[in-house]
Amino acid sequence: MSDGKKYAPSLFSYERFPTREVLVGKVGFGGNNPIRIQSMTTTDTMDTEGTVAQSIRMINAGCELVRITAPSKKEAFNLEPIKQALKEKGYDTPLVADIHFTPNAAEVAAGIVEKVRVNPGNYADKKKFEELEYTPEAYEAELKRIRVKFTPLVELCKANKVAVRIGTNHGSLSDRILSHYGDTPKGMVESALEFIRICEDLGFYDIIISMKASNTQVMVQAYRMLMHDMMETGRNYPLHLGVTEAGEGEDGRIKSAVGIGALLEDGIGDTIRVSLTEEPEFEIPVAQALADRYKNRKGSEIKPQHYPLDPFSYSRRKSAQIENIGDHEVPRVIHDLSHREKITAASLFSFGLHYSIPLDKWSLTDMASDYAYIGKNSIDFEIPGTFGILQDFENWEQKDRHFPMLSAEQYAEVPKLNHLHFVTAAYAELDQAFLILLRKNENTVLILHTENEHGMAELRAACFALINAGLSTPVINWFSYSGLDESTFQLHAAADNGALLLDGLGDGVMITAQDQPAENLNRTAFGILQATRTRISKTEYISCPSCGRTLFDLQETTAKIRVRTDHLKGIKIGIMGCIVNGPGEMADADYGYVGTGKGKITLYKEQDVVKKNVPEAEAVDELIELIRLHGDWVEREELV
Repeated sequence: MSDGKKYAPSLFSYERFPTREVLVGKVGFGGNNPIRIQSMTTTDTMDTEGTVAQSIRMINAGCELVRITAPSKKEAFNLEPIKQALKEKGYDTPLVADIHFTPNAAEVAAGIVEKVRVNPGNYADKKKFEELEYTPEAYEAELKRIRVKFTPLVELCKANKVAVRIGTNHGSLSDRILSHYGDTPKGMVESALEFIRICEDLGFYDIIISMKASNTQVMVQAYRMLMHDMMETGRNYPLHLGVTEAGEGEDGRIKSAVGIGALLEDGIGDTIRVSLTEEPEFEIPVAQALADRYKNRKGSEIKPQHYPLDPFSYSRRKSAQIENIGDHEVPRVIHDLSHREKITAASLFSFGLHYSIPLDKWSLTDMASDYAYIGKNSIDFEIPGTFGILQDFENWEQKDRHFPMLSAEQYAEVPKLNHLHFVTAAYAELDQAFLILLRKNENTVLILHTENEHGMAELRAACFALINAGLSTPVINWFSYSGLDESTFQLHAAADNGALLLDGLGDGVMITAQDQPAENLNRTAFGILQATRTRISKTEYISCPSCGRTLFDLQETTAKIRVRTDHLKGIKIGIMGCIVNGPGEMADADYGYVGTGKGKITLYKEQDVVKKNVPEAEAVDELIELIRLHGDWVEREELV
């Protein structure tokens, strides 16, 4: 990787970036410390008893740092009795005060807790969600004003040995930053660097940095840009990783693993928060499972390749189109049925293909697999016209929609095939002779597989080898797993496949795990494609995890909205508990539902306010009407 692209110690051998140690209370972050796990309370900060009880549940689940919102001085002062109550119960886990708009609250908190989180876009900066023009003089004047506002907090933290997290959110960039950089990863990085430079000018270095976004592509690019800047300037601050507003359930877990895992794979990250629209103690096992994967990760023997990509922007690798694979086609999903004793029409049900005996017809869901590998098996029923079957070359039946799958060794021995065929190969098999064969066979789809512990890096190197050789052969990324529970399997698969897809590497996925239910394999594959925004198969919910600022029951409301709208494929709905990050994090949402007061909801179409202060009891119905008004509503029966 050239210096102009460098953002990690190595892309081909696992090596965690060596950050400085920052003490938060007695807990070390960065340095030689393990990846720390943290979360945030969802209770009203003025509810001392409730906040203490929830904090204890989080700590008992493995939380090493508890963040509590302090939107005003009142809440900041109440951090003292919360801390004292925890201490009396035998808990000394460090606390973080989460501050957005109120410098005076941050200054109060700095005398109580072990760490203060500030959001540069909100803290002392102007944010009116307006298009504003800043002359260089006006821009500099604002920076000076921010320095004056921020300096007292830095001096207090320095004196009290309190750490600071400078936490940029994609959804809350200031008007000033937006005017110069737009709604971009570069703007996120510069927003943080402005505050970092103030800290450094004051001789304060107990800093942890985050670059959070709900869009995984934006999030990964921002962290990479920050890393590049740190490596060029000699900075080494610990990094806090998280995908904000990831949502709930399986979707939230997969989305978090895609973004966080892509960075952990490259040795980036010292602490994790998985932001789910659930009780905070449920976030902890997810974050721990991600961190544990890298606890004993060894450096891998992977032959390095020239780095041919721009790591700071998304661009899909150029590939040829062969039937419905490659080029501008969505990534395809292949499932493995080769281990089945007998394959029937019912075998495809778990993969989104449903056969009706009375109607003698197939129906396909939005998450219908595209191909199935059946190995040496045969099938004796008619398959859907859009579906394809892969068979081992020696057992290949030359029937419609049946395609041969060859090993690298077989590929070298057979005559040229004038129709779609699949070839499996590992990185080590991509020698010069093999690359020549690929160049001669324009109908080959390459299925890249790996058994390397650092498998993502190996497949990345293989894709780079193809790019550097000028080959446009379509590629399917094939990962196999065993011995994992369902949830951990999803997290590992999302980290591996997500990291490649976020770099535009891969025209499809093949995820195999014989000990996983078929439904889980299929949901995971499509969930990863959805989270990387490379193939949309369902409604996307950009839902915040809740905190003490939340103005309605997020879990209940999200469930209500999901029940009414989960059939609207491709629609993105933002569900935000308050105005702090709402409009910004919904930047690419089609519709927004944002709490703006007790019992009051504001509805958005994209970033434009449509209805203010809608009574909460009416807000979900009003949201549906808004979707209907803009022509995006589809009745469920129309989809059958």
